[in-house]
Amino acid sequence: MVVMDFEYQQMLAGELYLAAGIAPENKSVHGKKIAQKINQTPIEDRQKIIALTKEMFGKTGQDLFVTPPVYVDYGRHVSVGEHFYANMDCIFLDVNRIMIGDNVMLGPRVGLYTAGHPLDSDVRNIDQLEFGLPIVIEDNVWLGGNVVVLPGVTIGKNTVIGSGSVVTKDIPADSIAVGNPAKVIKKLGAKEKEYWEDKKAKYLAAKKASQR
Repeated sequence: MVVMDFEYQQMLAGELYLAAGIAPENKSVHGKKIAQKINQTPIEDRQKIIALTKEMFGKTGQDLFVTPPVYVDYGRHVSVGEHFYANMDCIFLDVNRIMIGDNVMLGPRVGLYTAGHPLDSDVRNIDQLEFGLPIVIEDNVWLGGNVVVLPGVTIGKNTVIGSGSVVTKDIPADSIAVGNPAKVIKKLGAKEKEYWEDKKAKYLAAKKASQR
């Protein structure tokens, strides 16, 4: 049973907290141990990887897969919806909550970083205070490889973030965003849907022809 304490409550509230002061029962080691088990599981043992991932995350849908290796801080502060996929080397730095919707895909080496540190060096280094802000990723989002999402960011539904981008501010729904800092370069709509539906139809026709 998780025991609440001042520093832990401060952390989840997005306020300054002292990590060293968090009660032993609330520390992050349990999630790290599960991640270690996942990373040591043979890749062909898919069901064990899935079971351990469901144990590591705070909430999941039925259909998910996280390709090892995977890294978490707490693990239990991450929630994911249905049909979630994360490619290898993803990092969930969940000192605050990471809330992920349905049909979300993460490319390799995506980093979701809720943790932050004060800009004043004395508060950061002498007092050793830090903070964390939640990250929200809505339904149908795709984050390309090596994308970094910073504390407090929300990414709207159906959005695509280009590889290597650093997302420092909220990104609206139905967008393509790229760069450092990530900026919207295109809105997604009927034109893209028509294009990809046509490509799918051609694929299905070619597949059917190959089976004759």
